[in-house]
Amino acid sequence: MAAEETLFDTEAPKSQNSVNRILCATLDGVEARSIEVEATFTKGLPGFSVVGLAGNDIQESKERVKSALLTNDFIFPPLKITINLSPSDIRKSGTHFDLPIALLVAMSKEEIDARNLFVFGELGLDGRVRNSSALFPLILSLKERGLVKRAMVPLEAMEFLSHIPGVDFLPVATLSEAIEVMGGADTAKGSGGVQKYDAQVLEIAGEKFYYETSYDEDFRDVKGQELAKRAALVAAAGMHNFLMEGSPGCGKSMIAKRVAHILPPLSEREILSIAKHRFLDGKTPDFSAKRPMRSPHHTATSASIFGGGSSNARIGEVALAHCGILFFDELPHFGKNILEALREPLQDRKVHIARVNSKISYDADFMFVAAMNPCPCGNLLSKSRVCRCSEAEIKRYTNRLSDPFLDRMDIFVTMQEVESGDRSGADSASMHREVVEAFIFRSRRAQSVANGKLSEADTEKFCILSAEAEDILAKAVGRFALSHRSIVSIKRVARTIADLDKSGEIGKKHILEALSYRRRK
Repeated sequence: MAAEETLFDTEAPKSQNSVNRILCATLDGVEARSIEVEATFTKGLPGFSVVGLAGNDIQESKERVKSALLTNDFIFPPLKITINLSPSDIRKSGTHFDLPIALLVAMSKEEIDARNLFVFGELGLDGRVRNSSALFPLILSLKERGLVKRAMVPLEAMEFLSHIPGVDFLPVATLSEAIEVMGGADTAKGSGGVQKYDAQVLEIAGEKFYYETSYDEDFRDVKGQELAKRAALVAAAGMHNFLMEGSPGCGKSMIAKRVAHILPPLSEREILSIAKHRFLDGKTPDFSAKRPMRSPHHTATSASIFGGGSSNARIGEVALAHCGILFFDELPHFGKNILEALREPLQDRKVHIARVNSKISYDADFMFVAAMNPCPCGNLLSKSRVCRCSEAEIKRYTNRLSDPFLDRMDIFVTMQEVESGDRSGADSASMHREVVEAFIFRSRRAQSVANGKLSEADTEKFCILSAEAEDILAKAVGRFALSHRSIVSIKRVARTIADLDKSGEIGKKHILEALSYRRRK
């Protein structure tokens, strides 16, 4: 009995029939769902249970909560404690439910006024409130949907959470401090998202955009290939899908890696979205103003590229490339099922994953860059080496890429072999300045997305062709049997070329250059 008396208090809560509630949240795929954590204390054999489709990590929280309370001189009431996570038809997971559960038990004798306050935090056995990798995507998702204005969070999480604007955070370091704050004590000062980014800043129409001017890999290193570098500049300025074909060693991979350094500036929303995907992948983001670049190997599985899992769907490479570049080297060597499945995110900028126990949809708005050889041996375009491939082998190799897939490539360029007389051309700094200036020109006409990502309606609105350009495009449609998707793509590329020239109207030279980047069948 002595052991029981140390565990259970002899005084029951003042209002056994009342139900205290605290708001928390769980991830449903990649989006947050608001969850009410409620507690009842009823007469009966003392016990502690959590109901409402709680995962194993939440069931284990009972032991962490007990230890945290007992080591901080709190005593359990001698009643049956039932914690319910509502709504009960949603599966919940995450150690961040520790703190709201502990607060409900510790404050069982008080009325808790937690309206419009979300509470998150994992508990150590000594009562410390710890960070959880799910906190950032949870709170950001709630903020994007306008569901959270105030949140009690671990103090150590503020290094990351301070980047989220518009939320009043109440950081706490221990369970005792959290109880004092919940009881009305003014021990924790609210802290909003005021984090600054270490980058160059543009302000257009009241919105800030960020970009970096460090170029670890410079276009100056690429000898010759002026046509490919011009195509890379146009692709980067408009975030257009870009395919390079050429012999091994001509610089395809070099150009692809350097494109990542000259992409348009990022908005704060995009920086936070990139960080959210990094947290969902279990990594700690650096909140830099640099767009991500993902380069999976051609042996990667479909699940690793698109996401998947037997029970809980996980994000893949296409999600991690969100707002950045997805680079496929040796394009025809990727599985045909992967290349065909890639058509969905290239068209809709979203990926849908369906599993028995979960169905999720996540953003995958990336610029696709790919490189390929002209034939299996790579020497078909070489002036100095002989191609060893038969016509059947070349046809089998190129047929791995379907016409509908290739139709989604906005810019196609054939690269020549490097010659001894080739010299360096433009560097990354000057090319990036052109991209930034084109971004400013585009933003000032109230266009919020890159040219390569325009909808068909917005393409008609912003891609205004001169009469001469219209005539040239009409002739090209008949001559090359262009599909409707190709026509829209040509207009978008021409719009980017016009932006680089700071031209409000798409003229003859802009449409001719855009047509030169189409792949010839």
